[in-house]
Amino acid sequence: MQYAKQTQTALDRLDQSLAKLRTLIKRGQTQDAIRFMEEGELKDRFEELQNMITISSTGNFGVRGVQNTGTF
Repeated sequence: MQYAKQTQTALDRLDQSLAKLRTLIKRGQTQDAIRFMEEGELKDRFEELQNMITISSTGNFGVRGVQNTGTF
C-alpha cells in the first residue's frame, strides 16, 4: 500500500513537471525547456520514479517474505 502511495506521488510530481515543460515550450523558451529536461526538475522527477521502479523490482518478495525465484 505504501509503495502505491509513493508511486502515485512521484507520478503527480512528474505530471506537474511535464506541465511546466509544456508552458516553457508554448512560450517559445526552447533553451530553457531543454535545460529543464536535461539538467532540471524534469530530469530529477524522472530519476526519482525510475529509482522507485528499480528498487521495487530488485526486492521482489512474495507474500510469505520469500523471494520469488522465477517461473516454476
